[in-house]
Amino acid sequence: MTPEEDFLWQLLRNRGIKGKKVRRQHPIIYKTRGWTKYFYIADFYCATCKVVIELDGKHHEFGEQLEYDKARDSIINHLGFTIIRIKNEELHHDVEMVMKKIEGAL
Repeated sequence: MTPEEDFLWQLLRNRGIKGKKVRRQHPIIYKTRGWTKYFYIADFYCATCKVVIELDGKHHEFGEQLEYDKARDSIINHLGFTIIRIKNEELHHDVEMVMKKIEGAL
């Protein structure tokens, strides 16, 4: 985990937000009819609420990574999950706002 992910994990673990169980580094598997398998690792995941929380560094803002994230989000949304994307800078500058954003989704 990155330092930012570890910091956020300390806030979310042990039902630290709204009493909800949150897992870290949780696999999400999606199979197409042609048996193509997509395998993603969510930074954080709440099964009860079907919420995926992604903590993004600068490399998620442009290029191939941005396109990959859009395709990945589309598949994960299709599975019925809500995705919250939080930039590392948001976590550094306003932890309270980040926690409210997560609470709103849960």
